[in-house]
Amino acid sequence: MATEKGAVKSKDRIATYFRGVKSELKKVIWPNKKELFNYTGVVLFISLLVAAVVYVLDLGIGGILSLIIS
Repeated sequence: MATEKGAVKSKDRIATYFRGVKSELKKVIWPNKKELFNYTGVVLFISLLVAAVVYVLDLGIGGILSLIIS
């Protein structure tokens, strides 16, 4: 008998969870097409900038280590 109550309780929890998810998704302000392209451009630019900085630092540290090791 206890397992049946646990199963019902579990189903109620799952249903409550998905109702909560649905209500939260209604509160989201989704970007329009123009904003989406702008945000994507910013993310790509920052990603390339960080990649370039890491590349330059890698070259510099590699050069310094090659001078120390050899």
